[in-house]
Amino acid sequence: MKTYQTFDTESDYQKIHNHFSTSKKAPVIGITGNVSDGNLSLLPGYFNSILKAGGIPLVIPPFEETDLLIEMLNRVDGILLSGGADVNPLFLHEEPVEALHNINPYRDRQELLLVRLAANRQIPILGICRGIQVMNAALGGTLYQDIDTQSEGPHIKHSQDLDRAYASHTVNLEPDSILANLFHTEKLAVNSFHHQAVKETAPGFRVTARATDGVIEAIESTEYKAMIGVQWHPECFIVNHDEYMLPLFQWLIGEALSFQKAKELHHKVLTLDTHCDTPMFFGQGIRFDTRDPKIKVDLHKMTEGRQDATIMVAYIPQKERDDESLLAATAKADGILNELEKMVAANCTAVDIAYKPTDLYRLKAAGKKAIMLGIENGYAIGKDLTNVERFRKRGIVYMTLCHNGNNDICGSARYNEENLGVSAFGEQVIHEMNRVGMMVDLSHAGVQTFYDTLDISRLPVVCSHSSCRALCDHPRNLYDEQIKALAKKGGVIQVCLYSGFLRSDRPATICDAIEHLNHIVNLVGVEHVGLGTDFDGDGGIIGCNDSSELINFTRRLMHERYSEDDIRLIWGGNFLRVMEEVQKQASLQL
Repeated sequence: MKTYQTFDTESDYQKIHNHFSTSKKAPVIGITGNVSDGNLSLLPGYFNSILKAGGIPLVIPPFEETDLLIEMLNRVDGILLSGGADVNPLFLHEEPVEALHNINPYRDRQELLLVRLAANRQIPILGICRGIQVMNAALGGTLYQDIDTQSEGPHIKHSQDLDRAYASHTVNLEPDSILANLFHTEKLAVNSFHHQAVKETAPGFRVTARATDGVIEAIESTEYKAMIGVQWHPECFIVNHDEYMLPLFQWLIGEALSFQKAKELHHKVLTLDTHCDTPMFFGQGIRFDTRDPKIKVDLHKMTEGRQDATIMVAYIPQKERDDESLLAATAKADGILNELEKMVAANCTAVDIAYKPTDLYRLKAAGKKAIMLGIENGYAIGKDLTNVERFRKRGIVYMTLCHNGNNDICGSARYNEENLGVSAFGEQVIHEMNRVGMMVDLSHAGVQTFYDTLDISRLPVVCSHSSCRALCDHPRNLYDEQIKALAKKGGVIQVCLYSGFLRSDRPATICDAIEHLNHIVNLVGVEHVGLGTDFDGDGGIIGCNDSSELINFTRRLMHERYSEDDIRLIWGGNFLRVMEEVQKQASLQL
């Protein structure tokens, strides 16, 4: 550590203010502290490594006040889980084996909770030694309490007598892992002092380094999340002025900087998901005010992912088209809207219904989440044209003309062998939607319906949750010529996070969604694209599976070098431009 030869603090003070600093804001890295003999402690290697890499270290003492823990997590940009004593097996629903070593009674409960809460918020995490074990256990993996007695085969020495600043054995790195890319090697020399280790990785993780005896030495996320755990102690090298392991800490600082910028963007930019199906779960006893595992959109997940608003739809499956069935469809749509209004009223301090774009910005400024209302499938209006205006007055901002199957309005993208387009009644519906200020949504529409609608509507139309047929040949996706025609009309296409619309050969990832978005931008510009996740309607992909992970989408946009203005347009600006135009035109007539 640096020693000072002077006690002249006034001179130090003046040096600090000799010039005005315009340096970039360094990310704050929370480091879990150790407790020994009742005292909080932290070995200097941890905070010196963070300082050397360009971050600001903040020691996290063990405490159990959960509200304060969440508040602390809201203020940090990254987490470093430090080493220390063994993890208490009782927290992992196991009895201790005889070879178990010392347990620190102060740390386990908080750190296991901290990791889960940080992971929910997509905060970058680096776990070191005990830290990799805590991270893995907290997220559903298992541990060896003692590798020598619990794992098979002969073992190398995993607890060196050599000075900690020097390597004692090697680990083999997996090709194309973050570690292999950071260190540009397949074999890495590391230090070692542990007897616990990862046994089975948590879901969403993979092994990226093993010792020569097969013991797991590193893991990383397979879900495009910034989470790495290493079994060795990289901070000890830096204490000895050896920057060999500095790239690992620079990785954490780089990820924390990206996360910091994404948080700042979400503070300034309105984030709107234009299609989710959460009301489909209303009959399953869900609670919007809890972090409900049955649904992908709730108040907790929206808060964790820093999402401002979503459009929840009353989805009506396509059934028979006789009078009785049509009346039942209309009643079902009204019933779902009633339930949505009750859900919002029950949580009125945290969320409200928005009816127009200005409502969204007002609610964001007030710190509240916003829900807009939509209808998925024009089957909901039956053959009664007056239902269009009635539903608009209930707050419906858009209606998809159809779903999977033809209805009285038009032909669908699915189960439409005749390639039907817009019917005579459908033409009246489109004109009426224009008149009352309800957006026409062509997601699920057949190709003939798509082009008929562009001819019929005098206002721009939208596809609230669709993707690109050039990249994934699915009938729900749009051909390039359709995308160009939609844009020429002034409309927008919202990339859907339904895996089957993004890839046909394997489960889709967040990178695939970005590829579809980039394709649209290259075709028609950034002014005609956005995001409609289809969460709770089978939407959700690796890396962006629910509302808590939406900030990852922003980080990917940043990685693709989209500007702040571009991101503002993608995150709802384009869609709201169309909504504003449609509603403005209607306000002149109603």
